[in-house]
Amino acid sequence: MSSVDNDAITTARLLALDAVESAGSGHPGTAIALAPVAHLLFQKHIRHNPSDPQWAGRDRFVLSCGHASILLYTQLFLTGYGLTVDDLRSFRALGSLTPGHPEYGHTAGVETTTGPLGQGLATAVGMAMAMKHERAMYDADAPQGSSPFDRTVWVVASDGDLQEGLSYEAGAIAGRHELDNLVVIYDDNEIQIEGDTALTTSEDVAERFRAQKWTVDEVGLATNGDVDIEQLDSVLSQRRATSTGPHLVILKSQIAWPAPNAVNTAASHGAPLGTTEATELRKILGVSTDPFEVSDEVLAHTRSALARGAEAQGIWSSVFDAWSVEHPELAAELTRIRSGALPDDLESLLPTYEPGQALATRDASGHTIQRFAERLPELWGGSADLAEPNRTSIVGGKSFLPEETETSGRAGRNVHWGVREHAMAAAMNGITLVTGSRFFAGTFLVFSDYQRPSIRLASLMQLPVTYLWSHDSVALGSDGPTHQPIEHLASLRAIPGFAVVRPADATETAAAWLAILERNAPAGLVLARQPLPVAATPAADVRNGVRRGAYAVLDAEAPDVILIATGSEVSLALEAAAALASDNLAVRVVSMPSREWFAEQPDSYRNELLPSTVTARVTVEAASTFGWSDLAGPFGQMVGIDEFGLSAPAADALQARGMTVQRVLDAVATTLAATRQNS
Repeated sequence: MSSVDNDAITTARLLALDAVESAGSGHPGTAIALAPVAHLLFQKHIRHNPSDPQWAGRDRFVLSCGHASILLYTQLFLTGYGLTVDDLRSFRALGSLTPGHPEYGHTAGVETTTGPLGQGLATAVGMAMAMKHERAMYDADAPQGSSPFDRTVWVVASDGDLQEGLSYEAGAIAGRHELDNLVVIYDDNEIQIEGDTALTTSEDVAERFRAQKWTVDEVGLATNGDVDIEQLDSVLSQRRATSTGPHLVILKSQIAWPAPNAVNTAASHGAPLGTTEATELRKILGVSTDPFEVSDEVLAHTRSALARGAEAQGIWSSVFDAWSVEHPELAAELTRIRSGALPDDLESLLPTYEPGQALATRDASGHTIQRFAERLPELWGGSADLAEPNRTSIVGGKSFLPEETETSGRAGRNVHWGVREHAMAAAMNGITLVTGSRFFAGTFLVFSDYQRPSIRLASLMQLPVTYLWSHDSVALGSDGPTHQPIEHLASLRAIPGFAVVRPADATETAAAWLAILERNAPAGLVLARQPLPVAATPAADVRNGVRRGAYAVLDAEAPDVILIATGSEVSLALEAAAALASDNLAVRVVSMPSREWFAEQPDSYRNELLPSTVTARVTVEAASTFGWSDLAGPFGQMVGIDEFGLSAPAADALQARGMTVQRVLDAVATTLAATRQNS
């Protein structure tokens, strides 16, 4: 390291210190201690161009320990991503570009939202998988290191990241897929909020990751107690020659080093050091600068990253342009995929079904996947060891695996996640962030609980990932209450920016797939295991209705009562409507596959479908009634299940939990009586 490099590291340490002091909150210890690591990565090892944060050929950097966000922000400022000293001064302030945890889409240079520990690491695994997949699709025969699709994912992770169970799942996946384009630097400082990590951990981390088929290196402290940046540089420089899989570097550090009193203390993890300690730290570092002061010499040195980045991008562009000339059709396809555009003829590919035909919506989803896979190379996915019951396998798509065989390879479109729902969901985010893939993954609806933190992040980032959740109600039968979702639809609908889509039949399922792809936003497709009859509604009307989130499958010009149902209960509502026909009641049956999509519609459409003058309403869904009162209204009734299920064949379970025509008829009688009494 040159003297100006050392000055830049000192500057980064003090900027982190000053920002946290100014905010009155934050996590200074890691940012101060790891300033040399971040400097080394951003100045030498990460291929990036600060003047073009969206450059397709760039590496990715993921700060998995997102609480140390100021570590990243200082580098984004110093290397020229557009942040200013004033942005650092406004760290954690309302509306600032430097929020408490890194937010994707908010700050240039932030590649993914991090903060919930383990998420960044698992998302990075997905990024590395996507890079391998894309290279195999478009430039498989190029020698290693020569392709414009060769990129690396760099991660800085903490003890908290590695303690989360998610990291065990993600580590196993990365090892199985031999992701030699993934480098994780583990900050082994032996301190967390409650004290020494010995309070909670006794495992041998190196052996844990070696057992998962990672290459592991260990870097000790320098003689002065700082991180050994020279040894780290050497390890990272040699990794391509020695690593045959993902690379973990266990880096010893001392949190808050070289602060005289805060070093190696839990207090320095998540609180400002204080004025006295800040003053002493400046003395130890041999500087007398004012807070947020940056010398012109340091800034000129760190922003040489701009020239290096422009040069690297220029070289990459020449290689990519040559590839594009050689492969014009692939290049055009890649441009479309990365733009998020869909082919014009996608709707014509939808499977069609005959009215009255009985088919499980999970089967219809499988049919639609096959049709779309023929036209959308960006469509790939898998299941958490449930490909057959989820109907997620792309026929002829091969397995995504490092082994190149007749049935597998890096370009494979079927990912075998194992029973790892959480890592699967987190990696989906990473896959989508990197390549523009339309990625889907399946499990049973009840196990969406294992995926919730990653679903929440996908919604925060508005990533177009698609969750396929089959076995959507007590109708899954004799597996019993542990597998029968009750509260899941309501809780998933509570996630802002997320769409729950529960189609009523095969035609709605195909239409739902199309609408999800058109919207290019996160969604969960909730599918039934049992056969459901296809309604007589014309397919074009179904597609338009599904796009709007709700529509009438049985209409009446001036309805006396409205039945609002989702999924498998639409057919139940139609049966009830048929039984009511002899009572001279005008009944409108509304299928509402997505409450979220319906809420987006203009008032005119929503009022036309559910006129406020019709207060006799019944909602019908084989799940918790929580959240339906707004549509049921003050005199409406809600037919649902507000207790756990039970082990029984599907028909018996539905009967036992009251999902019957008679219960709907009773609810209709009750709401009509209440309406008349209050008219």
